[in-house]
Amino acid sequence: MSSEFVEIDGNRLALSNLEKELYPAYGFTKAQVLEYYRRIAGFILPHLHDRALTLKRYPQGVGGEFFFEKRCPSHRPSWVQTAGISRDGGEPMTVCLVNDLETLLWVANLASLELHVPLARAGSPETPDALVFDLDPGEPADICDCAQVALLLREILSRLGLASWVKTSGLKGLHVFVPLNRAETTFMETKQFTKTLAVMLEKNYPELVTAKMAKELRKGKVFINWSQNDSSLTMVCVYSLRARQKPVVSFPLAWHELEILKAAGEPEMFQIGPEEALRRTENTGDLFHELLAVKQKLPYL
Repeated sequence: MSSEFVEIDGNRLALSNLEKELYPAYGFTKAQVLEYYRRIAGFILPHLHDRALTLKRYPQGVGGEFFFEKRCPSHRPSWVQTAGISRDGGEPMTVCLVNDLETLLWVANLASLELHVPLARAGSPETPDALVFDLDPGEPADICDCAQVALLLREILSRLGLASWVKTSGLKGLHVFVPLNRAETTFMETKQFTKTLAVMLEKNYPELVTAKMAKELRKGKVFINWSQNDSSLTMVCVYSLRARQKPVVSFPLAWHELEILKAAGEPEMFQIGPEEALRRTENTGDLFHELLAVKQKLPYL
């Protein structure tokens, strides 16, 4: 196995199998994965900062078997920052914190194509910084139907005095985020709030929305997965690659763009590839940056 060595801020990193095609249908290599994460680092690192990373590793590429790794690998370099946390009331575990470029590239070199993090930081694992509505379409519904639901959610949230942001999941659906950034917020509150709004939308739009977990009830509807608001669960990070046949990014959208995409009615138009993601962020900056700072309080429903 051939390796190349790079040095970043005095830390030496070995990069291996750079020519390996991790997205073989598109000839997208590990070198290109690493280059994407190197160039997007300034935008993704603030959203990864101090959050317990769950690695989703594809050593043989997207067509091969994958595995999740919640514990930070023991063979990690000495300069990788870690934290000790407990999940589900279980034993404490050591997790990776992706707080710098060298750690981001080290993780990518492990073929962890997707970067999944909790809604809370490692130092306060029971305090969510935001809540999320995870919109998942059941065929024949598609991401355009998710866009309709996202826009309904934005309107309801706005009436409640809450600003919201939206991104593609990078797969079939959308994620609507509401930043909170308040030390007193609990996952019990965010889960109850999202479930209440999901049930409300199900009642008002029964042909479009379901809030029920059962898969057989999701056909032709958009499932609002409120259960993601849990300290034991993670969401794919904004700007992360997704491990589908084609390299696609979980990417933030402006609300006016979502309206345009919904009107166009072409699900493929929601797919943002790595080069487009880089071009757009370099032109417009991070559309999700306010999520890290905006403070909002949940109203009583």
